[in-house]
Amino acid sequence: MAEEPLLDDFDRAILRRVQHDARVTGEDIGADIGLSAAAVQRRLKRLRELGVIAAEVSVVDPATVGQAMSFIVGVEMERERADVLDAFRRAAKADPNVQQCYYVTGEADFVLVVVARDMAGFEAFTRRLLLDNENIRRFTTNVVMARDKVGLVVPV
Repeated sequence: MAEEPLLDDFDRAILRRVQHDARVTGEDIGADIGLSAAAVQRRLKRLRELGVIAAEVSVVDPATVGQAMSFIVGVEMERERADVLDAFRRAAKADPNVQQCYYVTGEADFVLVVVARDMAGFEAFTRRLLLDNENIRRFTTNVVMARDKVGLVVPV
């Protein structure tokens, strides 16, 4: 596990702001927390270099781009060998329909968050990633009825 970088109250305030709006300016953040825009920019640069800020992305509503259905998929592997797990991880990361992939404890070995245009698109996904994989014992699917909270904001 990576060592936790030392963060002060200013760093935490900056992180709270940029997690909700990555386009907020250094001037606006600085005005809110009592730092100059230059100081905010230096801190943001350091937070990126340390890997605290892992990415700055645009969040797209899947339904607005034709990916109206979401699924939570539990995947149970046939064997828990490192090469088998790593191969599945690579395949899940490479598949455009997989939004999130978690290696977990419990009944499933992996939990995936998957989007698809419709049930036919989800079936194509299952054939591509799951049904043709001899290392998968079984998988279970939950169809998402409503996306009540979706996000990656971390309390800081």
